[in-house]
Amino acid sequence: MKRRKFINKAIVASLATPALAVSACDQGKKKGNELASINMNFNKNFRWKMVTTWPPNFPVVGEGCKLMADWIEEMSGGRMKIHVYGGGELIPALECFDAVSNGAVEMGHGVAYYWAGKIPAAQFFGAVPFGMNANQSNSWIISGEGGKLWEEIYEPFGLLPITCGNTGIQMGGWFNREINTLDDLNGLKMRIPGLGGKVFNKAGGTAVLVSGNEVYTNLERGVIDATEWIGPYHDYKMGFYQVAKNYYYPGWHEPGATLELLINKSKLAELPKDLQEIIKTAAYRLNDWMGAEFDAKNAVYLDKLVNEEGVKLKEFPAEVLDSFKFYTEEAITELTDRDNTSKKVYDHYNAFRKSLQGWSKISDQAYYDKLT
Repeated sequence: MKRRKFINKAIVASLATPALAVSACDQGKKKGNELASINMNFNKNFRWKMVTTWPPNFPVVGEGCKLMADWIEEMSGGRMKIHVYGGGELIPALECFDAVSNGAVEMGHGVAYYWAGKIPAAQFFGAVPFGMNANQSNSWIISGEGGKLWEEIYEPFGLLPITCGNTGIQMGGWFNREINTLDDLNGLKMRIPGLGGKVFNKAGGTAVLVSGNEVYTNLERGVIDATEWIGPYHDYKMGFYQVAKNYYYPGWHEPGATLELLINKSKLAELPKDLQEIIKTAAYRLNDWMGAEFDAKNAVYLDKLVNEEGVKLKEFPAEVLDSFKFYTEEAITELTDRDNTSKKVYDHYNAFRKSLQGWSKISDQAYYDKLT
């Protein structure tokens, strides 16, 4: 009898609260739908486009983008395929930012200082004259919360930036005449982007921004008198030694140029979680690969330029470097005084750089000064 009464009460209670039963049923259906959606997405194939600021099939940076596409396809089991376009193949090289932002393509590859006209603070994520080298820049972005600031300033454009390569310290550039004093820069037209270009203007020259596939022709025809590009390997491949014999160092303007992967955030959110992580992981792999490839290739091709092609390797005079450093501080002050975001980013960048100095002096610097 007691058992019968208990069962009857339970039946009455369930009839009195049908919403609970319906709710449980709905939740079950919802979870089932979610699982079905996940399974559909997992089995779905995705085809993306990547545009770059580099000439088609350009060594290291361009081929690195294609390597990354191959890695993503392999890691995803063929579910994710990315077609890589060099600058000018699908859109002009310097329109990558807009193309990814407006969703015309899903991703792009370039350097943040190319977008200085849209986001002045972006320059600090590309390269800062007399600033941090490649390892230090990676540390700031990946482990020093610089990456969070980067994402913050790209957020209004619907973009996610990821560090995706670094050239290491570059060469100072090719000049069609010797630079012995600061006066030798007066009126000299040089292809040099970013903050380095602003410094060059202050030093008496004229900075010109052109895409990579136009640099050789402009130098050959006298449209520009000098150019920086990357380092010995690329400079050899570009043939700059054929039209300018004075090859200067050090690369004061880009001690460690960070390359970036731009991803449209809305497009990224449409991907299954595993594909999102595969893309990010591939970007970090490319970041490591590029740094190693640049060091390996530059050593070989510097020797070729000097000993096979008769290039005159020259160091910038101390007077010129001191002036560049003075004008760098002036250019950064002007930028941060008129743009609050630039001030916020640079203050963070500079504080991190200073925090590394004590360790750098007794590690890297001491090693090179004392042991090599």
